[in-house]
Amino acid sequence: MKILIVEDDFTSRLLMQELLKGLGLAHVAVNGQEAVAAVRVSLETHEPYDLICMDIMMPDMDGHQALREIRELEEAWGIIFTDGAKIIMTSALSDMRNKIKAFSGLCNGYLEKPIRKDKLLDELHSNNLIP
Repeated sequence: MKILIVEDDFTSRLLMQELLKGLGLAHVAVNGQEAVAAVRVSLETHEPYDLICMDIMMPDMDGHQALREIRELEEAWGIIFTDGAKIIMTSALSDMRNKIKAFSGLCNGYLEKPIRKDKLLDELHSNNLIP
């Protein structure tokens, strides 16, 4: 599995890397702009990401905007939502407005921080990324 962890907080990045260790190759982006650039390169090289774990609150470009731009990139490449990267939003924001906005942007899952391994694995399983 090819994974992109999008997280501006160093400690949260380390936690996600540890939780996903052994499941595949993980790249890191520290904001939405880097995430969109990484996805663009992955599509151009025909090596798309299988999983993107993306924080919502980040500088420069937040997770909602990055999610929207990533889905637009996939669409431009002829990739329909169900065949694109599985994008799981991760956030300290637990309000319904942010959850609805994330799912409206076509994310595949939403996890509240602190991220628990069992919840993350449940999301990966429900998105057919792990057995």
